[in-house]
Amino acid sequence: MAKLLDGLATRHSAWGDWYENSKLAVVALGSLAVLVGAALLQVSFGAFPLTLGEAWHTVFDTEVLLSPDVWRAFLLGDDIPGWLSRRQLIVWNIRLPRVLVGVLVGANLAVSGAIFQIITRNELASPYILGVSDGAGLVVLLTLTMFSGLMPVMPVLAALGGGAAFLLVYAIAWKNGTSPVRLVLAGVVVGTVFSSVQRALFFFIDNLGVVMSAQTWLSGSLLGTDWAQVRLALPFTLLAMVLAFVVTRELDVLLLGEETAESLGMPVETVRFAVAGIAILSTAAAIAVAGLVGFVGLIVPHMVRNIVGSDSRRLLVGCLFLGPALLVGADVGARLALSPVQLPVGIITGLVGGPYFLYLMRKKENLGAV
Repeated sequence: MAKLLDGLATRHSAWGDWYENSKLAVVALGSLAVLVGAALLQVSFGAFPLTLGEAWHTVFDTEVLLSPDVWRAFLLGDDIPGWLSRRQLIVWNIRLPRVLVGVLVGANLAVSGAIFQIITRNELASPYILGVSDGAGLVVLLTLTMFSGLMPVMPVLAALGGGAAFLLVYAIAWKNGTSPVRLVLAGVVVGTVFSSVQRALFFFIDNLGVVMSAQTWLSGSLLGTDWAQVRLALPFTLLAMVLAFVVTRELDVLLLGEETAESLGMPVETVRFAVAGIAILSTAAAIAVAGLVGFVGLIVPHMVRNIVGSDSRRLLVGCLFLGPALLVGADVGARLALSPVQLPVGIITGLVGGPYFLYLMRKKENLGAV
């Protein structure tokens, strides 16, 4: 009888894993379809218009895709090959980088939001609400306006600013431990203070062009991004993603609660801060190239969790697909909604994320604890 029960339990577990993996596959394939469609729309519109078929052929042109010279030019900053046609140059050198930056930013914000929600066991947590975005944003704004020579290491500086903000939030929220409510309230306070300092900096900037650029950055925008932003964000993004998947087992243990994690021998506070560092690095890589894009780190983990469950590895994989699809799709909407005027993508994510968050509040009675 015991063997029979063990066999049934194993079959049930296998069936459950297959079912959850199939839902994850649906999320991944659906997100890829949205991402490809949005990317083709993005590269089709402009002063040099293309049909969707022409955009498809140019983006997936094997002559370009398989050329080492092209990738050295775009990823390492070498000279662009002279054999590229006008259409290939427009798509690959001007329009496609905006899509790739959107992919990197969407993935970073979604994954970092999922990590913050897990380590705080709080569904309301995100880089934006916990003050990390504003801390990183303040450092980036200082770099843009006063220390432009430090641009090559801006993601590192942003990570330091975000880390300082997170430590401050944690210190304020700490009282014989933390709670979801105290963390959110402390994050709102710290974020408000850092945001006020950001706006105060504008009174010390004399150059109107710098002011307009910084204001666009504060709104969160992919306008004007090119391969330089891809080269800036890509290495930090890859590092953060690899580290995030390395610690999925620790994330699963943290979800069990502090007491259970400690009983299993985990140094909870040490692990929590180490994992938070990964999320801060991921957030910083996004903010350094796109500014303060809100709500992506809050709503994408919710959407994925509602479909695939709370398993950390599946959650991160789902965020890795859905985050880019959402942000690139929002950027297409930002570009085409009031064409020829282009809105910052942060406005679109705010218009989408705000109502979705209100929907969550109305739907779930115990919104807060994961």
